[in-house]
Amino acid sequence: MKRRTLCLSMLLLALPAMAQAQLHAAVLSDADQAILDRVGTYLNALRSLKGRFLQIGPDGKTTQGTVWLERPGRMRFQYDPPSPLLLVAGHGTVTFYDSQLDQVSNLSITQTPLGLLLGDTILLSGDVTVTDFEKLPGRLQITLVRTKSPGDGSLTLDLNIDPLALVGWSVVDAQGQETRLRMSNIQLGGSFDSALFTFTDPGDSK
Repeated sequence: MKRRTLCLSMLLLALPAMAQAQLHAAVLSDADQAILDRVGTYLNALRSLKGRFLQIGPDGKTTQGTVWLERPGRMRFQYDPPSPLLLVAGHGTVTFYDSQLDQVSNLSITQTPLGLLLGDTILLSGDVTVTDFEKLPGRLQITLVRTKSPGDGSLTLDLNIDPLALVGWSVVDAQGQETRLRMSNIQLGGSFDSALFTFTDPGDSK
């Protein structure tokens, strides 16, 4: 049972590595760099979204639910029943909650690969290194790590090319386990109730 909550942290965010990972930057052509610059402009204009998600864990198990993202620093994964899981990012912290185990875990956003997507400014150079840049038919996959702490884990953005659109991502943890997430029914823009991004422990009301 405890494995479920541990997997949630590994699947979406990846705990910091015990040892420093080697940093290998992708070799980009001028054309690749032009595309990357376009992606950077797009991502920084993307301030909020709501959509459905399908998550595939390292064991192949699928879960789904609703995701809200509001930059800077806010995200919520509301898993559909019967999953007891909830992930809330806000106030500089990522909180995992398992209602079945009544277990709460917290982690700083700065320690998580998903934090790379939640900054006020999304960086694709300098403090962030692009380690892989792959062009697929109609799609791009761009892998990012923190330059000074690649062992925190990697985030691979999955984007449609025409029109340019973020449709999902994958996280690889320090043990090399990958979790993939794909979004659908995406609604861009708007603002959301701040309560969505504040975790209230149900035990506090008891």
